Amino acid sequence: MSQRVLLLCAVISLGFLTACSEQSEQAQAGQSQAQPAPRVSVTTVSRQPVTFEVVLPGRVTPFRQSQVRPQVDGVITERLFQEGAQVEKGQQLYQIDDARYSAQLNSAVADLRSAEANLKTLEAKARRYEDLVSRNAISRQEFDDVIAQKDQAVASINVAKAAVDLAQVNLDYTKVYAPISGQISRSYVSEGALVTTNQSQQLATITQLNPIYVDMQESGQAIVTIRREMQRQQELPVSLSLDEAAVDKYEHKGVVKFSEVTVEQTTGSVTLRAEVPNPDGLLMPGMFVKAHVITDEKDALLVPQRAATRQPDGTLTVFVVNARDEVEPRQLKTTDSYQDMYVVAAGLSEGDRVIVTGYQKVQPGMKVNASEWKSGGANASRTQQ
Repeated sequence: MSQRVLLLCAVISLGFLTACSEQSEQAQAGQSQAQPAPRVSVTTVSRQPVTFEVVLPGRVTPFRQSQVRPQVDGVITERLFQEGAQVEKGQQLYQIDDARYSAQLNSAVADLRSAEANLKTLEAKARRYEDLVSRNAISRQEFDDVIAQKDQAVASINVAKAAVDLAQVNLDYTKVYAPISGQISRSYVSEGALVTTNQSQQLATITQLNPIYVDMQESGQAIVTIRREMQRQQELPVSLSLDEAAVDKYEHKGVVKFSEVTVEQTTGSVTLRAEVPNPDGLLMPGMFVKAHVITDEKDALLVPQRAATRQPDGTLTVFVVNARDEVEPRQLKTTDSYQDMYVVAAGLSEGDRVIVTGYQKVQPGMKVNASEWKSGGANASRTQQ
């Protein structure tokens, strides 16, 4: 009797466990079916205006610079300009004592007058001798001697004229003029100083600051891209940043005028020169700047770099959410690299929704709950390769 009771209890317990197990599996299946689709953030790919630029270190150099030097010896008697002022070409800057050079000019003029008077005497004598030799009153030799003396007198006049011109030039050089227009430096000599034609110290320096040059350095390999664009566009726009920490750029844009035709052997770089307006004189020779050379401007498809994954074979892959909210993998072909974006050449179309965050937890064909990704701001400056 007891064995039958025990057997009945065992059957009842087994049936109860089986029922509980089935209820647990059904509950788990229901929970699995009720699990929501994973949430992801997407960005809609569209064509955007993009400026392609290469950032290079640059140094400001003067457009023109001239050292004011004396061309005659003498004592400075007067300085005729304000230090640091703007001077014009042909403006007198210094006066050198001209007493000696004025006397030399007067002496040269007197020698010229004497030579001219001597010529008049010999011309009259030659006319008389010509009449006498025609009547055989004098010998032919005497007439030829007078003619030779007259020719010598003509040569003496030419020498005297050259001496006058030289004395006049030296006298004019006592007035020191500005060879170019620009801003003049401080004066390196004062009144009463003795200057000579061969001295190493210049009197002052004149610098033309508007426009001004910016010399940049680029590697020999990367310069090929810039030279190709220069051949296509003739002149490339360039903008300047005066401070590494400054966000705003210099308000005036310039153009790249030319590049050197040889690569520097020691550094492997090529020098580029840009011409930049400088009406306010803010750019000074010797200043270091950061130059943004604009090589191209066009509309391009952009995708954030954080949305792409690099495969073992080197290809880039992104996940796209289609119209049915299902995940599709896409392989990208890019042309340029940006600080936080790729320029897409193939693999995506305008309007595609690319997963930016959350792609790690999705699989191809899986349904997802997509929301728009909000960027913190993309910087579209080309990264130097």
